[in-house]
Amino acid sequence: MAFSNVISDSARSSFADAVQRPYWLDRPDRPDPRPRLQAPITADLLVVGAGFSGLWTAYEAAVRHPDLDIVLVDGGQVGHAASGRNGGFVAASLTHGLAKGMARWPKEMPELERLGRENLDAIAATVAAEGIDCDFIRSGEVAVAVEGYQIDDLVETVEQARGLGVDLELLSAEQVRARLDSPTYLAGVADAHGVAMVDPARLAWGLAAACERRGVRIFENTPVRSLGRIGAGVLAGTDHGRVRAGRVALATSAYPPLLSRLGNYIVAVYDSVLMSEPLSAEQRASIGWQGREGFADSGNQFHYYRITEDARILWGGYDASYYGDMGPHRENNPDAYGRLAEHFFTTFPQLTGLQFTHKWAGAIDTCSRFSAFWGTAMGGRIGYSLGFTGLGVGASRFGAQVMLDLLWGEDTERTRLQMTRTKPIPFPPRPLRDAAIGVTRWSINRADENSGKRNLWLRTLDRIGLGFDS
Repeated sequence: MAFSNVISDSARSSFADAVQRPYWLDRPDRPDPRPRLQAPITADLLVVGAGFSGLWTAYEAAVRHPDLDIVLVDGGQVGHAASGRNGGFVAASLTHGLAKGMARWPKEMPELERLGRENLDAIAATVAAEGIDCDFIRSGEVAVAVEGYQIDDLVETVEQARGLGVDLELLSAEQVRARLDSPTYLAGVADAHGVAMVDPARLAWGLAAACERRGVRIFENTPVRSLGRIGAGVLAGTDHGRVRAGRVALATSAYPPLLSRLGNYIVAVYDSVLMSEPLSAEQRASIGWQGREGFADSGNQFHYYRITEDARILWGGYDASYYGDMGPHRENNPDAYGRLAEHFFTTFPQLTGLQFTHKWAGAIDTCSRFSAFWGTAMGGRIGYSLGFTGLGVGASRFGAQVMLDLLWGEDTERTRLQMTRTKPIPFPPRPLRDAAIGVTRWSINRADENSGKRNLWLRTLDRIGLGFDS
C-alpha cells in the first residue's frame, strides 16, 4: 500500500499539544552546561563537534594515547544536534545497508560487514566498561514490506546476507504480525544481531563524562570560526579564545564545513520525528509489541520506529526535507509531522486516539553515497569524517577510528579499504543543486506511489552512484 499524503484533521490533532523539542533532551537530569572557552589554550589534538563522531574521536584518541592533551569544543552543548535527535538505532552497517554496500564495494563487503559487527560489539563493550546508563539493548531490527514489490527486495537482501555469512531471517506476514501487529505488513526480515537500541542523548552524555575521566577538556557554546596554519600545527579561532593544536579532527556533521572544499560533498536534510505518550497495557497488547526490536518499512521514503523503556513509540522518517540552509526555523514542519501522524494511524489503527507529546526535527549530513567519507587537509594536520546520512549512531565510532588512523598516518585495515580511500560524487553547486534535489524528491515520491518503479532520472542517478532518500 502507498501511504497517503492527505492529512486528516484527526492526524493533526494528535500532535496539536506536542512540545517542540527532542524527547531525549527534555529531561530534568540533563547535565549542566560546561563552560565556554574564554582564553587562548594549546592542545595536542583539537576535536571540533561534540556529537557522536567527535565524542568517539576524543574517547578513542584518549584510549590510544593516554598522555595526549585533547580538547573537545562544540558550538552548542554535547549531543544537542543530530546525536540527541535521532531514533536511537545503533546499526552495525557501515554502508547504509547491504544493498548500497554491494552496489559500491562488493569485493569489500565481507570485510565491511565484519568490521561493522566488531564495531557494534565494541560500542556495547564501551557502554558496559564505562558504566554508561543509556538503555543500550541488543534488540535487533525488523524490516517490513508494506507493498508487494518490496517482498522481492527483502528476499534479495536475505540472499545477499547469506552470501556474506550474515544471519537474517525472512518472515511471513503472520510471523511479522506476531511480533508487531499491523494490517499493512506483508513480509519482513529480522536482523537479530546487527542492530541495538539506545537512548542517544544519554549515550552522548555518558561518552562525554567518560572522555573527561580520561583527561579530555570539553568546552561548550564555543563555535570554531576559522582554521589556519601556525608553525607545525593549526590555529582554530573561536569567539573568545584561540586553540593552538598539533592536530585537528573535524566532526561537524551537517553544519557548514570549516574546509570549503567539503561544501559540495554534503547537504543538510531535515528528518522529522514524533514521540507518543506512554502506551497503556491494553494499547500495547492491541499491537502485540512485547519486544524492544526496532522496525522500518521498505519504501524509498521509509518510516523507522521503536518502543522506549517507558512504552512510548518513536515514529520518524519518511520526509527528507531539503531547504538549502540550516537553523531552528527549519525544525518545525507541520506538514511533515502531519504525514507522520497520518501514516502512524494507517499502520496502527488499533491506536487511534493516541496522542504525541513531543515533535522535533534534526539535520542529517547527507552525501551522495549514503555512507561516511574521510580525508585530511593542511599536510595531514586536519582530518575529517562526514556524510553518515542518518546511520551515524553506530558508524560514527568506526569513522572516528579511521580519522585517527589518518591523522597519525597509520596503515591499518581500515585505511586500506576502498571505501575509505575514495569520496562520494560531489553535489552540483547551487542553484543547480536545489533543482536537482527537487526533481529527485519528486521522482522518489512517484516511485513509492507506483510500485517502486524508478523513472529515467532515478535510474540515471543509480548508474552514476548518486542517491537521495529518507
